[in-house]
Order: sequence, then C-alpha cells, then structure tokens
Amino acid sequence: MKTIVITGASDGIGAAASRQLASSGDRLILVGRSAEKTRAVAESAGAEHLTADFARLDDVRELAENLTSLVGPDGIDVLANNAGGIFGDRTPTVDGHEKTIQVNHLAPFLLTNLLRPALLSRGGAVINTSSVGHRLFGHLDVDDLDNARRFSANKAYGDAKLANILFTRSLHTRFHADGLSAVAFHPGTVRTNFAADSSSVMRLVYQSFLGRFLLTGVEEGGSILRWFIEGTPDETWFSGAYYDERRLTKRVNPQVEDAELAERLWQKSAELVGLPTT
Repeated sequence: MKTIVITGASDGIGAAASRQLASSGDRLILVGRSAEKTRAVAESAGAEHLTADFARLDDVRELAENLTSLVGPDGIDVLANNAGGIFGDRTPTVDGHEKTIQVNHLAPFLLTNLLRPALLSRGGAVINTSSVGHRLFGHLDVDDLDNARRFSANKAYGDAKLANILFTRSLHTRFHADGLSAVAFHPGTVRTNFAADSSSVMRLVYQSFLGRFLLTGVEEGGSILRWFIEGTPDETWFSGAYYDERRLTKRVNPQVEDAELAERLWQKSAELVGLPTT
C-alpha cells in the first residue's frame, strides 16, 4: 500500500484523480485550501485530508509538520504537487512574494524539501503539475521572480510553470541517486474554473462557450495525474523529464535545458523560503 499526498485536491484534476484512486487500496491524504471542499472530496474518496493556503508559507510549514506526524515512520511514496493557479495582479502575499510564483513554485518547493526525509525513506516520487504555458509565456529571471519589472498574468504563470520543470530537473540531479524520482507534466487544457479570477486572456478561453469544445474534460485530466501517481519511475515515466499529457516531449522552453539556471533557481528559492541553500 502506497501513501499518496495530493495537493490542490479540493477541485479540478486533483479532486478527479483522488476519486479515481479511491478503489486503489492506497492511503490518500488530500490537501486543499478550502476545508469544506477538501473534506467533501476526501469523504467521497475515502481519504484523509488537511488544509493549507499556499499563499501563506507558515501554512506550508505547518502542513509539512502535520503530514510528517501523520505518516510517521511509514514515509510518503508519492507527493503530487498539484496546487496552483493564475492570478490577476501583483498584490503580494503576506510573505511579500508575487502570488503566482509563491503558490505555484515557492510553496511546493518548500513543502517538498520539508517532506524530503519522508520521501527518501520510501524511495518516493514527486509529481509536479506544470503547463504548456511554460513554453508559451515563460522567460524566467531568477533575480526578478516577482516580475516587478515586467508583470503580466500570463508571464507570471508561464514563469511559475517553467520553475516547476526546473525544480523537477534539480530534484532529479540532486536526489535520484538516493532513490527519489521527480517528473513534471502538462495535464491538458482542462475544462475547470481555472483563471476565472484572473485578468489573463486564458480566462476567455476557459470561461467561454468555445472552451467547451477546445478543452479537456476534468476526468481525463485527473486520469493523466493518476497515471503518473500510479506509474513506476523509470518504467512508466522517466525521472527528471517533462511530459505533455502522457507523452515525453522535446517541445519545451529553451530555458528548461539550462542547468545553471536550474541551480540558480534552487538557490534563490531556498533563500526566499528560509531553507539552507546547499
């Protein structure tokens, strides 16, 4: 029996994957921002649940403590970093960071590193939900992760999703020899309430009548997340790689291949969330 932690599980593909995994016999621990919605999904999936707001890093630290206590010496087999979103402006979080980069990258970076001992004890896997937006909109400047110089909702989202892939590469480089695997993937352009509260042009696609025909159903998006969760690293999927849905792809932002950038992002992210930079 695996112990599987899924963030962003109160809605969208996280909720769909959780319900699909209900019959697996694995231990599911679901994490969401809304206590009521997360509880409802957990009850339908026969899962445990915790709440955390990734716009508050203290919530992430408390979540890591609670998860570590909950799993005890059994550890964690899979951490699915699925929480994320696109937002409308540069209003900073209580931690002083632009919300898009914090919720999509800094918070899962912190959570993953705090849970690393529990993951390593099981030879665990980290599944990072990224997006094709990394290629369409992303151009990462490590010295300006908050996009203070050139902000748009699309660029902030693209940068954050690019950071997910670079983080995946760094996890593989640093810890795969110790048994940890990591993968990033685009789940398809899933038909949810994604981008509803943003100023992004993506909102027009997601919320329009046309979107009904262009977008992937949430259950299909959930099945793609489930495929990675249930898969065997380096058999089903390759550690350190990025997938477009279930397909290994080379259609990536050129910055994905920049190992120096990945290392600089790791160092800067650790600094921003208060972790050791080594």
